[in-house]
This record gives sequence, C-alpha cells and structure tokens, in this order.
Amino acid sequence: MSPTQIVVIVLVVLVIAAVAVAARSYARRRALRSRFGPEYDRAVAEQDSRTAAERELRERERRHAELTLTPLAPESRARYSAAWEELQVRFVDSPAETVGEADELVTRLIAERGYPTGEFSDQIAHLSVEHARTLGHYRDAHDIHLRNSRGEASTEELRQAVVHYRALFADLLGEEPVGARPSEQHDPDSQHDVTSR
Repeated sequence: MSPTQIVVIVLVVLVIAAVAVAARSYARRRALRSRFGPEYDRAVAEQDSRTAAERELRERERRHAELTLTPLAPESRARYSAAWEELQVRFVDSPAETVGEADELVTRLIAERGYPTGEFSDQIAHLSVEHARTLGHYRDAHDIHLRNSRGEASTEELRQAVVHYRALFADLLGEEPVGARPSEQHDPDSQHDVTSR
C-alpha cells in the first residue's frame, strides 16, 4: 500500500469515528430533551455549557434510579383527593393559610411516593426525571409560598399558587384530584374550585 492510500484510509476511519461520536451525542441530547422537556432548557441556561447541563441531567437520572418509588394505593389516592378538595374549599375563607397547607400536602404526597423531601433544590432535581413538565408550576407555587410567609403575596398570587400546586399534585397523583361538581359545570364563577376562576 502506498503512503497516500494509508493516509486516505486513516482519514476515512477518522471521519467515520467523528460521525459516530456526533450521532451518539445527538441521540443522547435528544433523549435528554425528550425526558426533561423544559427542564433541559432550564439546566442549559443555568450551567456554564450544554455539556455541563447534560452531565447534571444524567446525574439526576442516576440518583433517581436509586430511589424506591411506590405507586399510590387507591385508598391513599382517595385520601389525597379528599384532602385537596377540602383545601380548595378553605381557600375562600383563608387563602394565606391554604397556600401553606397546599405546600405541606404536596410535600406529604412527594414523600409517600418515595421522593426525598429535604432541600427544595434536591426535591426539584429528583422530581425532574419523571415530572419535569410540571416543575415550573412547583417552582412558581413555592416562590409565592415563600413571599406569602413574608406577607408579600396578594390574594390573586395566592390563588395562582394553589393552581400551580394543583398541577404538580395531579401529576404525582396520576389524576385530577377533584372532578368538577355538577353545580360547577355551568357556573364558571364557582368559588369551590379555585382553579376554575
């Protein structure tokens, strides 16, 4: 074989290797985007590079795989749905307290499903693997809850917090916690369901 042929073969092998690496990288990126949805973009924005963000998301997947997650028993699901319905009814008379109760109820549900409930950032990281599409709601609700604890949240913000908590709550529960009551189906201004206003 001539030196030119050897160089050409080496170049072809290098090009094929580069294409294979690029294809693998693209496939991994696509899988992460698909799994994490908006959380992927958020991680990229928060990290120094896309590579660092993807490394962080893969680490979240690894930690998530170590959890022992349990589906809710029908009795637990019914109990949580009833608790949520009571919470929504109480909102009318005491919105500030209800937001705190919503935060506690969501935290109990997170714990019962098997997720850690320590630091909020750890909760977000663990939840992001299976519940990434509702984490924006959880972040917004938590921010309003913190402002509420300082006395800085308006009643409309408190209502929005409950709506945001409900999105994650329903995602964790696997169903809407409270169906529309017959009297609410024709009454869009009903105060029993804070999410319908």
